[in-house]
Amino acid sequence: MKEKKEKDKKIDYKAFRKIRRDDGLVMKFLPSYTFRSYVDTVSSRFKSRTMYSVFRAPEGSEISYMVFRKAVRAASSFFILNGYKKGDKIAIMAESSPSWMIFYCALTYIGLIAVPLLPDFSPLEADAILKHSEAVAVAVSEKCYQKVYNSLVERKIDLFRLEDLSYLPKELGYPESRNYHLQPGVSLKDFKINDKEIAKIDVEEKDTASIIYTSGTTGSSKAVVLTHLNLLRCADLSTDVYIKVKPGVRVLSILPMSHVYEFTIGQLLTTLQGAHITFLGKAPAVSILLPALSEIRPEVMLSVPLLIEKVYRAAVLPTIRDNKKIAKLIKNPITSAFIYSVIRKKLLSTFGHRLKFFGIGGAPLDPEVEAFLYKAKFPYAIGYGLTETSPLIAGCGPKKSMHKPGFVGKVVLDDEVVLDNKNEEGIGEILVKGVNVMSGYYKRDDLNEEAFTLDGYFRTGDLGYIDRHGFLSIRGRVKTMILGPAGENIYPELIENLINSQEFVEESLVVSENGGLLALIKIDVELMSKKLSISIDEAKSEAQKYVKKLRKTVNEQLNSYSRISEAELQEEPFDRTPTQKIKRFLYPKKKKNSEDKTEKKE
Repeated sequence: MKEKKEKDKKIDYKAFRKIRRDDGLVMKFLPSYTFRSYVDTVSSRFKSRTMYSVFRAPEGSEISYMVFRKAVRAASSFFILNGYKKGDKIAIMAESSPSWMIFYCALTYIGLIAVPLLPDFSPLEADAILKHSEAVAVAVSEKCYQKVYNSLVERKIDLFRLEDLSYLPKELGYPESRNYHLQPGVSLKDFKINDKEIAKIDVEEKDTASIIYTSGTTGSSKAVVLTHLNLLRCADLSTDVYIKVKPGVRVLSILPMSHVYEFTIGQLLTTLQGAHITFLGKAPAVSILLPALSEIRPEVMLSVPLLIEKVYRAAVLPTIRDNKKIAKLIKNPITSAFIYSVIRKKLLSTFGHRLKFFGIGGAPLDPEVEAFLYKAKFPYAIGYGLTETSPLIAGCGPKKSMHKPGFVGKVVLDDEVVLDNKNEEGIGEILVKGVNVMSGYYKRDDLNEEAFTLDGYFRTGDLGYIDRHGFLSIRGRVKTMILGPAGENIYPELIENLINSQEFVEESLVVSENGGLLALIKIDVELMSKKLSISIDEAKSEAQKYVKKLRKTVNEQLNSYSRISEAELQEEPFDRTPTQKIKRFLYPKKKKNSEDKTEKKE
C-alpha cells in the first residue's frame, strides 16, 4: 500500500507541465498519450473531486476521479481474466452516461479497441457495423438493446449491460427486451482488481483506441481508425488554447459521446483539467434542458449549431425584429452596445448565468446567428474538424479577439494545412497533416488511397480559404456528404444503395432540399407493367404511388437523421458525365427549372 502511494506521488501534474518531447510535442496535462496514462493521471491529480453525475439522480450517485479509476481497473481485470486480448474489438451502443466512459476507458486501459455506435443507428446499420468491425462483444443500453438483438442471436457474441456495467452470461440466453433489465449479470465495477495481470499488458500511443463509423452503413463501410495518440494529443493540445478551466468547473453534457467532437473536447479536454461533468440522462428536450440549465448553472457546454439557432430565432430575433423601439436603438451606433449588452445578459440567464464557454461544432453556424453572438459578446467558441482528425483542425475560443465572423479560427498548432487546387479567389480543398490525423479507414485500402496524398496529407473534402492572418474559412464541400440538422454526417450514396435494392427501382439520387432529404427515384416502368400485368400507362400511374410507399419502407431501415423527407418519381433519365456518373450538381435545380418552364407554358 505504501509503495502504491509513492507511485501515485510521482504522477505529479507540475512535473510534466509543458515538457518538450524528443518528437517536438509539448506535454501539457499528461506524461504520455495513452488512456492508461489518462486514467491514472487525472485520478491521481483530482482524487476525491466529483468527475461525473447525472441530472436529478439520487444523492450519492456521483462518481469521483478515484472511484472512476477503480471502476475502470476492475472492469479491465474482468476483461483480462475472461480471455479478452489486446486488439479485440468491443462495440458500445448507448446514450451518454458515466458508465459509457468507464466502459470505454476499461477497454483502452488494456489495449482493447472500442467501437462506438450512435444510439439512433438502425438495427440494419448496427448489424452491418458489428459484422464489419469483427466485434467480439457489445455493451448496450436498454433503449438500444432491441437494435442489436438479432446480431447477438446470429453471431453469438458477448453482451454487456451498460446501465449497471454487468456482463450477461450467454449460458442464460439473450433476454427478451422486456426482461433485459432483470437478467442476472456479473458486475464489472465490483470485480477484483488484478494489478499483476494489468501490468503485463503494454499500451502504446500508436495503438488503436477506437474504430468510429462516421455514418450508419448497410453496404459500403467507412470506419475511422483513431489511436490513443490521435485523441489524447488533440485534447491535451487544446487545454490552454481554447478553454482554461479550474478543477470543479461545472460542465453540462448533452451530445452523444459516440461523436468524437463530444468525446475529445467535451469529455477528455475538460476532465484533464478536473471538471465536473453532468449528464442530462434524457434527450435534450426543452422540458428537461431548461430546468437542468437553471439548476446546474454550467460554465462549459458544447452544442451543435441547431440549439443556439433555435434559441436565437425563438427568443432573440422576435425582440429585435418586432419591437420597433429596440429595432431602432440597435441600429444606432451610440445605443447598440447597450442593447446588445442587455440581450446578452438575458440570454446568459437562460443558460444559468455562469456560462463562460459555449462550444459550437459539428455543422456550419448560421452567419446571421454568429453575427449576433459576436456583437453581443456571447462566450461562444467555434471549431472545425472531422472524425478523421480527432476532430479539431481549426478553432477559436470565446474571447472576442480570437473571433473573425465567417471564419472558424486558426489552425491548431500541431497541424499543417494546405489548400489544394486553389482557384483565383484562393479557395481550395483543405488538406491536413498532423498528430491528430487518423491512421486510416478500417479494412478499406481503396478509401485510404483516395483519402491521402502521396506526401501524406489527408483530404478533408472541404473547400476553404485562409486569410493573411491565418484564419480559416469553410466555403463548401468537395464531396457529396450532406450535413443533417444537428451536424450529423449523411452519405447519400448509402441511402441510394438501399433504395436501389428495392423492387422495380432502376436508380436513384438523394439530395438536400429545404432542410431535408429529397429522393429522386427512377422506376423501371416496363418491368412493373410486365410483372403486375398492367398497361404502360397504368404502370406509370402505379409508379407514382409506389415511390411514396418506398419512402416509408426505406425510412424504416435508416436512422432518424438519414430518413427521406420527400420521394418523387424521376421520369426522365438522369443527366450523366462521360464516365456515366450522374451530374449531382444539376439536382434538384434541374427539376425546379423544369417545373418553372411548365408553369410559364401554362
